[in-house]
Amino acid sequence: MKYNVLVTIPDGQPKETFLTPDVREYLAENFNVRYNTLGRNYTQEELKEELKDIDFALTGWGTPSFGDGVLDGNDRFKMIAHVGGSVADYVDNTVYEKGVKVCSGNFYYAESVAEGVAAYIMSALRSIPDHVQNMRNGQWKDPVLLDTSEGLLDQEIGIISCGAISKCVMQLLQPFRCKFKVASNYAVDPEFLASVNAKQVPLEEVLKTCHIISLHSALNDRTRGSIGRAEFEMMQENAIFINTARGAVIREEEMIEVLKERPKMKAVLDVFCQEPPAADNPLRTLPNVYCIPHMGGPTTDRRKYIGMAMAEELVHFTKGEPLVHEIAPDVASRMTKQKPTKK
Repeated sequence: MKYNVLVTIPDGQPKETFLTPDVREYLAENFNVRYNTLGRNYTQEELKEELKDIDFALTGWGTPSFGDGVLDGNDRFKMIAHVGGSVADYVDNTVYEKGVKVCSGNFYYAESVAEGVAAYIMSALRSIPDHVQNMRNGQWKDPVLLDTSEGLLDQEIGIISCGAISKCVMQLLQPFRCKFKVASNYAVDPEFLASVNAKQVPLEEVLKTCHIISLHSALNDRTRGSIGRAEFEMMQENAIFINTARGAVIREEEMIEVLKERPKMKAVLDVFCQEPPAADNPLRTLPNVYCIPHMGGPTTDRRKYIGMAMAEELVHFTKGEPLVHEIAPDVASRMTKQKPTKK
């Protein structure tokens, strides 16, 4: 007997890149597959109706939440495999209480974003975008940029929040002999810290003592707007600040004020409070800011691996095998939640 799978991802580029022909063929070999043919994401009411005779769902960005009563009266549904990273906007405790398994591509996102973080750090240290622009403008070596050029080797890097991306960053940078200071609201495994030459310290110590600071906080009600003027003023005059988390973790206007006051400070921003940022947003033109249009990861070439991994998770479940990418309830509760919790 084949189980029934609902693919909620509508037609379009995400579906084509996550569910490549080999992924779709693999799904067809193992399941009865029903695809979303509406050309848009389901509404919550439509999702509830579609799930009535479904065992598993393979979901993507924009899928409605499976909470809020969507699974009421549905004792057949068993598992969600999400090709996105965070599942916080798609599941709640009621989903887990029904025994539904939840998996996501979070690890693949983490390692790809970590790769992006490494690229951003090195670009800032060596002022690569500035050199490229100077060459395009017919210039050659800028003595000011050359005098401030730095390498990544033996740097001390501050990490704010220690989730999957942070851990991948620290592992990825091991060949550069970096040392790390980690600020986290949760105790980090001492064995892991030792393995990557890191130690857990208060946030204030990270801000005051680390030349490079990389923000990895999930966006939720607790972290929204948690980094502002006070935190930026604690940083070193020539600090390099990287944000690949979410723009709303930062009080953006306060960050802009400090960046204007401290021209030697640099920021590499992959995320913004408003995306895309307004055309007149000062971040676009500040000389000490590199703006990236939210492309830290996963790079498009990695999507097919995520799609196949989620399809394989569904097969693992049918065979009673351990799930590789399962997201436990406590992990889901700490993931980025784009929309504030309703009061």
